[in-house]
Amino acid sequence: LVRSPHYESPTFKKHKLVEPSEKLQENICSRHDEVMKMFCRTDQQCICYLCSVDEHKGHDTVSAAAERTERQRELEGSRHNIQQRIQDREKDVKLLQQEVEAINGSADKAVEHSEKIFTQLIRLMEKRRSDVKQQVRSQQETEVSRVKELQEKLEQEITELKRKEAELKKLSHTEDHNQFLHNYPSLSALSESTHSSSIKIRPLKYFEDVTAAVSEVRDKLQNVLRQTWPNISLTVTKVDVLPSLPEPKTRADFLRYSYEITLDPNTANTQLLLSEGNRKATFVDDEQSYSDHPDRFTGWYQVLSRESLTGRCYWEVEWRVGGGVAVAYRNISRAGRSHESGFGFDDKSWMLYCSKYSYYFNHNNIETPVSGPESSRVGVYLDHSAGILSFYSVSDNMTLLHRVQTTFTQPLYAGIRFHCYMWSSGESAEFYELK
Repeated sequence: LVRSPHYESPTFKKHKLVEPSEKLQENICSRHDEVMKMFCRTDQQCICYLCSVDEHKGHDTVSAAAERTERQRELEGSRHNIQQRIQDREKDVKLLQQEVEAINGSADKAVEHSEKIFTQLIRLMEKRRSDVKQQVRSQQETEVSRVKELQEKLEQEITELKRKEAELKKLSHTEDHNQFLHNYPSLSALSESTHSSSIKIRPLKYFEDVTAAVSEVRDKLQNVLRQTWPNISLTVTKVDVLPSLPEPKTRADFLRYSYEITLDPNTANTQLLLSEGNRKATFVDDEQSYSDHPDRFTGWYQVLSRESLTGRCYWEVEWRVGGGVAVAYRNISRAGRSHESGFGFDDKSWMLYCSKYSYYFNHNNIETPVSGPESSRVGVYLDHSAGILSFYSVSDNMTLLHRVQTTFTQPLYAGIRFHCYMWSSGESAEFYELK
């Protein structure tokens, strides 16, 4: 009813109708009591016409409607961009969901197939175990029957001999010479004897050859699994859905990938003392009473971590005096001081040597000088699938000392090595406990 004259009267035909505002008073200029129909771009505020010729004189002013049109255009552009980004992200989410389904499906198939294969292996082992057991029991029965048969014959012969001996004893006490001579020929004749000298009593090793053969099979299987399992683990860790992330820059970035590392006592050279929950190794004069173990380094003063490293990992090593911080494959040689067993001397290990005055990097018996600030702490960043190994001088900004780009074919293990000259007793390295 209120709007009717504006629609019906020619006088109001050119008037633009808008919805009534609940905040009408906010549109009234407090200085001039006028409707604020102007906009000052200089001060970014709504003003009335009197303001535009007063305190806002000389400013860049336009009508509020014109400013609204311009801003509306910008708003529509922003909305379009947002809508486009929403569509793009929804596509990405859909692709990632498809990737999740593909990973789950592939993982389920891998588990199902591996379960079938392992079940077949187990059944084969059970069949072989049953066959061995049956063969041993069958041979046992045959051998026992043979022995018992011979044993019964001997016992029968013993009984016969005892009876014969009793008759001869009785005959020997016969006083009548004629009767003695008459009975002697028949009593003195003995039946054919079982020759005891032909019985060969074997030592109690009847089935040790079976045990030895089964043990040999076990050892061969263990070797196959030991050699093959790292490749299986590596294949699993190569599943990486997301694109490679940029290498971290600050220490806070690196700490996102922090990895707690402990040292493996079974790998430690006997002149390395482990402490601090096996996170610290110290070179000492006296040999430690470690048990014999095939994984122990016998020549170089080295030790490896318990944990295998795949994916993205970061750790820090705090040095006293100096030494080498390294990574190596599990199958690096352990015996003696050959190049095959020293970190950095072969193609199975990478090592950065650190001292108070210098750094140098070793791999495959090639030494590369490295420059960088003095630091008693070195950070190591590993991106296994990307083949990146980086060494840093630890600080807030992290100074890169050396970076390796290669292809890692097995899981890696963290390690440390001491040069340990005559005067370097007490040299130590500790894997820093990152918070």
